[in-house]
Amino acid sequence: MGKRILILGASGFVGNVLYKELLSYFDVYGTYFSPNTFYDQNEVFFRFDASNDDVESLLNTIKPNVIISCLKGNLSDLIKVHKQLMTFTMVTPHCRLFFISNALVFDGLMNFPGKETDKPLSLSEEGKYVITVEKLIRELPEKKYVILRTAMILGVNAPIIKQLKEAIKNRATFDVYSDLVINVTSESKFSQLVHYLINQKQQGTFHIGSTDLIHHSDLFEEITEKLGSKKPIFKHIFESNKDRFLAVLPKKEVALKEHQFTVNEVIDEITLNEGILTLKSTLI
Repeated sequence: MGKRILILGASGFVGNVLYKELLSYFDVYGTYFSPNTFYDQNEVFFRFDASNDDVESLLNTIKPNVIISCLKGNLSDLIKVHKQLMTFTMVTPHCRLFFISNALVFDGLMNFPGKETDKPLSLSEEGKYVITVEKLIRELPEKKYVILRTAMILGVNAPIIKQLKEAIKNRATFDVYSDLVINVTSESKFSQLVHYLINQKQQGTFHIGSTDLIHHSDLFEEITEKLGSKKPIFKHIFESNKDRFLAVLPKKEVALKEHQFTVNEVIDEITLNEGILTLKSTLI
């Protein structure tokens, strides 16, 4: 199989999407945090607690040449982990570090969408953390890392879609932000781009998201309409008198030529998914 890949946070939504995409092509290992019988009995999954465990020991056991970080947890603990990841990547020949970032690096610059070349600025704690890790990783030679900033990732098992489905089922409140303009990606488009970047030995910073934009409220109203006749109680929230942008537009040639898609394509993909269609019969 060639490459040995370690996905930190493989039991989460994003990490699990990557695990399923890469499993058939590479020698893939992953970490999980919460006790789980399936993972406990799986020889390629290792329990890892960023607050208490030493990631260096895990790295020396697995000896990956591609590390993908999708970790969640205490932010100060995660920064320490990423410093150790950097050290391992630097001293290990042919090893590369992938960091899954997001649009929150631009939540302090909401007058326009963010591009790869824009300087990040964040006001949120998570956004500041992500910027800190990005800065750390950029201390590596560029050939040693990939920073992938994602738009909102949608899919059948995405937490936001699960929340929407529950709200539809129970006729409950679902918050939408009517002044927030975003872009999106799907779990398959996201995971396929990561696969591509690994295979093609790409390096540097990339954005993954639709090439067009949509209001947060319009997005979930359109998804709901395609799911059936029932709707949640949409609670429209305005935080500004003018549109706010929280989007990562892909401008690099690789994204535009190989992985260009629209918001409507993402909506169609997730609502036509067999799992969604099965659920529709229980909602109508």
